[in-house]
Amino acid sequence: MGNSPGSSTNSSSSSREQRTVPRYSFVAMVEIIEPASEIHISGRVAEISRKGCYVDILNTLPKGTLIRVRIVRDKGTFSSPGQIIYVQEQMGMGVAFVDPPPDQLRILDAWLNGLDVTV
Repeated sequence: MGNSPGSSTNSSSSSREQRTVPRYSFVAMVEIIEPASEIHISGRVAEISRKGCYVDILNTLPKGTLIRVRIVRDKGTFSSPGQIIYVQEQMGMGVAFVDPPPDQLRILDAWLNGLDVTV
């Protein structure tokens, strides 16, 4: 098992092991704002949970960067402070939502209801 193709990428397997809430396949546009420099980066959400999301994006920010996340979907907009928790260079990054306001959590919960859990 140690020689399997996926065993060399510890970041994705360790991220899965650390998950405490279900993750869902989810497609939506996202805007990442880095407040210190006011950099705005657009990308696409590929997976989402109540605690964060994975963003498909070529121009990643460094792990640990504090950001503002704005996810736009046909049924509204979710906005929250966030932090980059892992990076896959020129592919995407994992984003944790940091203390989202209660009204924003209601929007997120409405989106999550009825979605199928990913593995």
